[in-house]
Amino acid sequence: MRLDKYLKVTRLIKRRTVANEACDMGRVLVNDKPARASYDVKVGDMILIDLGQKPLKVKVLNVTEYATKENAAENYTVIE
Repeated sequence: MRLDKYLKVTRLIKRRTVANEACDMGRVLVNDKPARASYDVKVGDMILIDLGQKPLKVKVLNVTEYATKENAAENYTVIE
């Protein structure tokens, strides 16, 4: 699944266009490297999102095409 879509489906970023823009600006790192919105997310990837005062670092546990509000957080775990 594309990185921008994964960020939206898991509700880490509210809108896909915002996720796409964050990737273009270099504010999203995957495995400590700047990632493009088209990056193919895999289980075990470490994603760092630096959009606010405190960066958010998560580890990908599951990649699913659809997630409900209740189970969206089951696809990742927050690190630190």
